[in-house]
Amino acid sequence: MAGEPVGAQTDDDAVAAAPLARRNPVAKLAAALIFSVLLLATLDPVAPAVAIAVELAVVPLFGLGYRTLLRRTAPLLLSAAGVLVTLVLFAAERTGTVLLAAGPLVVTSGVLVTALGLALRLLAVALPGVLVFATTDPTDLADALIQNVKAPPRFAIGALAAFRLVPMLAAEWQLLAMARRARGVDAGRNPVRRLRLFAATGFGLLVLAIRRGTRLATAMDARGFDSDARRSSARRQRFGVADAALVAGATAAAALSLAVSVAAGVFRPVLG
Repeated sequence: MAGEPVGAQTDDDAVAAAPLARRNPVAKLAAALIFSVLLLATLDPVAPAVAIAVELAVVPLFGLGYRTLLRRTAPLLLSAAGVLVTLVLFAAERTGTVLLAAGPLVVTSGVLVTALGLALRLLAVALPGVLVFATTDPTDLADALIQNVKAPPRFAIGALAAFRLVPMLAAEWQLLAMARRARGVDAGRNPVRRLRLFAATGFGLLVLAIRRGTRLATAMDARGFDSDARRSSARRQRFGVADAALVAGATAAAALSLAVSVAAGVFRPVLG
């Protein structure tokens, strides 16, 4: 690539050389699911805060930079901030000590702890998925699902096709917007017209996605994916000791987060 120093390591090279990024896709997916599910057991902010600290600590082991992670999780951070603000402003129960009272706005310690716990839990649950899918090739994931989990090839290849086609949605959204603008359909600064135009463009994108999915399903059936015939895989995906260690490590890290919460006396189980 022009302007790139000879021998410079690209982001893809860094990911390929990272120890955790090289693990079996099924192992990474299982570790992320176990880590996330265990964090759903509590509502306090301590357990997800510890989990986020662990997740940020292992980011370099996946070959990702923190700036890249920030760019990928920007929508997630906005969602967490929205959850925090919404609960602080509109929570029904105002328990605990009053921290701020400004007219109708009343912020209490109980509301703040609950809102902070939910916002942090959203980040802690979603970050493992971001790390896994940012460092996993969709083809490797489909091969691993078929070989290691014995998933039906129809399901695995369908998931692979979905991963490959998702990036096209953004390009098609831009094409639809440009086509409407070329026909003189523009919302200007009117928020109501913007909302209507957004809904119309979204419906058009949905129609295109359904048509493409129908054609893809027909093509897969024509290639025998609806039959019970045994299919071979071109690339072998092995589940070794290091992969099992990754799953065990994720389980231990999630258990550690819950243990810190219990030791701090703030553990709030979802059930009970």
